[in-house]
Amino acid sequence: MHGTTRTVTRLHILVISLLLCGLKSVSGEDRSLLERLGFNAGDRLLIINGDDAGMCHAANVATIECMEQGFMRSATIMVPCPWFLEMAEYARAHPERDFGVHLTHTAEWKRYRWAPLAPRDQVRGLMDPQGYMWGGVAQVYSNATPHEALIEGRAQIKRALGSGIDVTHIDSHMGTLQLNLAYVKSYLQLAVEFDLPVRMASQKTLAGMGYPELRAEFAAKGVIFPDHFIYEELKEEKNDVRKFWRSIVRNLEPGVTELYIHAGLPTEELRAITGSWSIRAQEHEVFARDPEMRNIVADQRIHLISYRPLRDLQRSVRNGAKNR
Repeated sequence: MHGTTRTVTRLHILVISLLLCGLKSVSGEDRSLLERLGFNAGDRLLIINGDDAGMCHAANVATIECMEQGFMRSATIMVPCPWFLEMAEYARAHPERDFGVHLTHTAEWKRYRWAPLAPRDQVRGLMDPQGYMWGGVAQVYSNATPHEALIEGRAQIKRALGSGIDVTHIDSHMGTLQLNLAYVKSYLQLAVEFDLPVRMASQKTLAGMGYPELRAEFAAKGVIFPDHFIYEELKEEKNDVRKFWRSIVRNLEPGVTELYIHAGLPTEELRAITGSWSIRAQEHEVFARDPEMRNIVADQRIHLISYRPLRDLQRSVRNGAKNR
């Protein structure tokens, strides 16, 4: 009996050891992301990312103010949009600012549309009957393929790089590449191909969606992403934008957290484009000019960072592996 017990105990130890080795091999590193970035275990790092840069002039001006005067440290640019060139010009003139690509596969506004960048015969499924991108994610899934989404995503990243933007990361407009596993594979392929970190839902969110293994799959390919992502909480934002974001920032967990906003000036242009202009204008105010937010960041000792340290870490690890 004692021999059996010892055998079972040895088996348990062996299984636990294998699991620990497996977890370490997924990330290639047994330290936390905080520690790998040079911070302490209890620190709170915050990436405030400005989505929809390049979408219109009002978005560009507000994004730039949030970066220069406020708390935003990263933004992601919608490369197919009409005002992309303005944002690309700013990025070239300000290499100290960090910009990613907001991979765009939809054009959701009724009177303000854009089309794919890739050759049309390669991405026909991404176009509606008028030749623009579809208005919603469900329409993309019904008419296009993950391979077409991959081709278009690649074209957008290459256009950004070719325009002189030092791309720091990627995310997905309206979540097209993040809400369907078949499309997530294209998202992962782009991250590996261009060696870029990604926006990734938190583990709790993904587990609730039935994808508990997804973060580990990306990590196994050497892709880095923040620990936490503000997503499910957003349903409360519209009730009181200022109060909502102050509460979120005041109650951050230890680790690296990303939140995203859509900054915009309340101009006639923005009002004509979208019914969400008021929320966008309020987000601009909170993250560019709000003294209370400034106090919260200081009092809570929050470190504001961009995606660049994550990209540099990812590439240093990959280069180190190549040199071994």
